[in-house]
Amino acid sequence: MKVMNIVHDSVVDGEGLRTVIFFAGCPHFCKGCHNPKSWNIENGVDMSADEILCEIMNNELTDVTFSGGEPFYQAEEVKTLAKRVKEAGKNLWIYTGYTIEKIYESSNEHMVQLLSYADVLVDGPFVEKEKDLSLPFRGSCNQRIIRLS
Repeated sequence: MKVMNIVHDSVVDGEGLRTVIFFAGCPHFCKGCHNPKSWNIENGVDMSADEILCEIMNNELTDVTFSGGEPFYQAEEVKTLAKRVKEAGKNLWIYTGYTIEKIYESSNEHMVQLLSYADVLVDGPFVEKEKDLSLPFRGSCNQRIIRLS
């Protein structure tokens, strides 16, 4: 998997303390994106599921958030990590520029499987004209927080 960064103890990427995995690669190119370097998958560093899980488990008090870039851009690989995160008993939030409807309608079975491991999905692209910094855990008012389990 291509990873841009791993941040520990975040309080802005989901409820409670979270370890956030920022994946590289994004097809959305949202105007005003807070992380445009993440659009290019080649800007990421190769990490295995074992390496990422080890980093997560080094901070046992945190739950986990997948962000980006776009986690669903690497869905085939990321779903394996998501499964292991859930097996470790962690709560998992996933941020995506796709809507949940687009994921379910997708012909990409890996995207649907990745979604099945999420406890919470924050969906929709960042829309600069709908930017609202007062919203918890999202940047624009079109984005939704969807509790899945």
